[in-house]
Amino acid sequence: MKFYKNTLTIVAFLLFGSLYAQQEPNYSLYRYTMNVINPAYAGADGNTSLTSSFRSQWISVLGAPETQSFFYAQPFGNKIGLGLSLVSDQVFVESQTSFNVDFSYRLQVSETANLFLGLKAGGRTYDIDRENLINIGLPSDPALNNIDTGFRPNFGAGAYLMHDKYYLSLSVPSILSSERIDKSEGRVTQATQEAHVYLSGGYNFDISESTEFRPSTMIRYVSGSPISLDLTAAFRFFDKFEIGAAYRTDEAISGLVMLSIADWMNVGYAYESSTRDEISNNSNGTHEILLRLNFKNRKTSN
Repeated sequence: MKFYKNTLTIVAFLLFGSLYAQQEPNYSLYRYTMNVINPAYAGADGNTSLTSSFRSQWISVLGAPETQSFFYAQPFGNKIGLGLSLVSDQVFVESQTSFNVDFSYRLQVSETANLFLGLKAGGRTYDIDRENLINIGLPSDPALNNIDTGFRPNFGAGAYLMHDKYYLSLSVPSILSSERIDKSEGRVTQATQEAHVYLSGGYNFDISESTEFRPSTMIRYVSGSPISLDLTAAFRFFDKFEIGAAYRTDEAISGLVMLSIADWMNVGYAYESSTRDEISNNSNGTHEILLRLNFKNRKTSN
């Protein structure tokens, strides 16, 4: 059994590792974690907000991915928004931490719609725990000594169109590509961190005075990797409680809930299950928890 679990760990690591250099962490609650991918979202809702998110993937699989995220956003006046994001991502023996500052500028395009343009700047660090390979009974690979764990600068840009009934988001949060592992004797031992393109949109349909239907989608594209598509359908009741389901073309389905405990506090939870037997049969799914605090500043469309 131990051999089987170690083998599964290695397979999961290789599978995820082959994609990780190309795919950033996913969020089931992407509509509420927009800060991490689009700098134009900073302060777009007119509120000072503080958001914390935790995502634990493939529970019970040793070394499965875990992502902790922290976002802060605040509007300044009626045009400017500033934000700060900190994301820590760990998978198997790899760990990566990114931190960025966001700037957004608001352009009013109609009485009910605003276009926000944003820039993101910061960087990330990358590390690998070589000793942990030995601790779990796996041999150390000399090629891992070629890993560059230095600081990598980052620059990104985005646009966010907000209407009182819909939103449209387009962003490239990491334009600069960077190698995670050095070249040794002309051989590249690992893939590079490529630029990601995110396109997202959603619409709020009024079903009744107390009920909204809120479909949304998220498309992720990066060179050398298949396009990933999220399709989400959610219902919001009395502007207090939201429940929904989602499908991701990366072979995953999920359910989600959002609860407004107070005007200034929202709590969210999502459970995701893989439709791939080799993962679903050996894990207890993926859990994502979100806490958001809102402090009203200016009034804008949302």
